[in-house]
Amino acid sequence: MVTECSTNMAQSAASKLSQMGERTKQLVIQDPERQKRIILVIVCIALLLDNMLYMVIVPIIPDYLEGLQKSADHAQAAAAHTNSTNSTFHKVAKGNFDLQIGVLFASKAILQLLVNPLSGTFIDRVGYDIPLFIGLNVMFLSTLIFAFADNYATLFLARSMQGLGSAFADTSGIALIADKYTEETERSKALGIALAFISFGSLVAPPFGGVLYEFAGKRVPFLILACICFADGVLCLTVLKPFSNRERENMPVGTPIYKLMIDPYIAVVAGALTICNIPLAFLEPTIANWMEETMHSSQWEIGMTWFPAFFPHVLGVYLTVKLAAKYPHLQWFYGAIGMVFIGASSCTVPACKNFGQLMIPLCGICFGIAFVDTALLPTLGFLVDVRHVSVYGSVYAIADISYCVAYALGPVVAGQIVHDLGFVQLNLGMGLANVLYAPALLLLKNVTQMKPSFSERNMLLEDGPAGLYDTIKMEQREKKKKGLCTTIDENGIETFAQRSFSEEESSGGEYA
Repeated sequence: MVTECSTNMAQSAASKLSQMGERTKQLVIQDPERQKRIILVIVCIALLLDNMLYMVIVPIIPDYLEGLQKSADHAQAAAAHTNSTNSTFHKVAKGNFDLQIGVLFASKAILQLLVNPLSGTFIDRVGYDIPLFIGLNVMFLSTLIFAFADNYATLFLARSMQGLGSAFADTSGIALIADKYTEETERSKALGIALAFISFGSLVAPPFGGVLYEFAGKRVPFLILACICFADGVLCLTVLKPFSNRERENMPVGTPIYKLMIDPYIAVVAGALTICNIPLAFLEPTIANWMEETMHSSQWEIGMTWFPAFFPHVLGVYLTVKLAAKYPHLQWFYGAIGMVFIGASSCTVPACKNFGQLMIPLCGICFGIAFVDTALLPTLGFLVDVRHVSVYGSVYAIADISYCVAYALGPVVAGQIVHDLGFVQLNLGMGLANVLYAPALLLLKNVTQMKPSFSERNMLLEDGPAGLYDTIKMEQREKKKKGLCTTIDENGIETFAQRSFSEEESSGGEYA
């Protein structure tokens, strides 16, 4: 009797769990709006983690590496018989200390820059969910390696692995948002939310890492980020089900990344994204020394340098989303205003005499970046919709490459420019580059007048666009038409095929 009762209880519990699972599945998967919100949460957490991990090492690693160097010096100084040979070596190592830190910081962006062309093509081939899950796993491993690393080589490995994970997670996450939010207003809003998380992660990470490193040690901030990354990976595996048995033979092949790169409209957007991020990427590794030399700033002021800029960045995202909803044909103008704002703010940085004055141009730079990013990232998705195949992996890989160019050059090149030319000349050059590039966005003035009806997607679909699913449906319908009787083939389909070919020639679209 006891055995039967326990068996019945286990069966009823299993039945209830199954029912709860089915209800959850219905709530999450069958309700498109709820599913889109959960996907947005997953992507935003991934972007937040990536940017926190990118910036959290700023107050930790230089001090930690210096401690390791001092320990090594004391240990080697104890060996009297190697004293004479080691003295020269230590001078070289100390002279190269700043270069080592710069290379360590830049290694993430450099590897991400190299992997992005491959990850964009991979995302277009297999969809968005598997690359996102892969990226989260690699980021989780890199965070754990950061936590337990005890030498420069291991830290370099962890930083490079983060770049590999970011190339998959960031690109597929942004592309997934663009695919799920097909209405331009919704897409701008969703991408704006994602950008706010990116900004928050970048700006809150240095004080977060500095405080925890000071009071709890090096491992704690990385272990906290690793736990959040693990939770986001579980959520991705549960909601998106990346390895479920789905048909992938009909997955369309997006326009090759090299064809997107030579599209003049996409090239203009990519150039703007690179140039507008150069001031932020070049100031991050140089402004601390400049503040110490000119303002005699304390460590807490240096640590809090960028945190106030988070609020104008969010304000810039909010204003751009609202303006884009009301005047969508002026996206190029919002980007141009942002670049002028960045240029003017960058030129005024060297004139600041104290910490309070410095906050104004730094907030202006972040405010302008918010305008540029929020206006131009949705524009990339729209350009793919109307000029190419509606698969977004490669085009947002190009956007990620644009960011990586700035952040790969910053830690390596900025210090040398300051040493050779000066901090004032660096800021004037960055400001001038932004102001001079702003008129190039006039090329995007007529982008919104391009008719989506001329794209390959809408030629084949009677329904409105709905992202990647519609592209798959489009190909299935094309195959179905080719299998109809020869009369229709000769009269109607031949004309359609010629039109599809001409569109494909002009836009570079391909199908599997």
